[in-house]
Amino acid sequence: MRIRHKSVTNFSNIKNTVMEITGRITADAKVYKLADGRQVTNFTLVINDHYKTKTGERKEVATFFNCAYWLTPKAAQYLKRGTIISVFGRIGLDVYKNMSGEPQGALTFHVNQFRFITGIPKPAGAATGTPATSTQTVTPNNETKDDLPF
Repeated sequence: MRIRHKSVTNFSNIKNTVMEITGRITADAKVYKLADGRQVTNFTLVINDHYKTKTGERKEVATFFNCAYWLTPKAAQYLKRGTIISVFGRIGLDVYKNMSGEPQGALTFHVNQFRFITGIPKPAGAATGTPATSTQTVTPNNETKDDLPF
């Protein structure tokens, strides 16, 4: 008798695993130009959480996420401190050596799409006023999708 083994799980079909993180931008986004000419927009999100200890004491916890948006540097003018956004993308690992020559690692969230929760801030140099109130999603080709049904 011959037993055939067939793999039930096929991970080759998983192409894009997408995560979503919603948080507040801690500082205005910055655009960096790499040696090969590419540009990346970097910003940091913070998620505030809390829990109670066994003694009933309330503890506050802040988790920070370094984010990299590679699709267009124009996004930096809208990614302003204090804005709440949802980012969609994947986690990446950056490996490097510190000044002592020891290997180090850092997680970076590679953003491929984001959505403004608190409204779209005015870009730098625009007239002052209140930001837009509709929730919009920015896609890779710079189009926006309104979440409003009309």
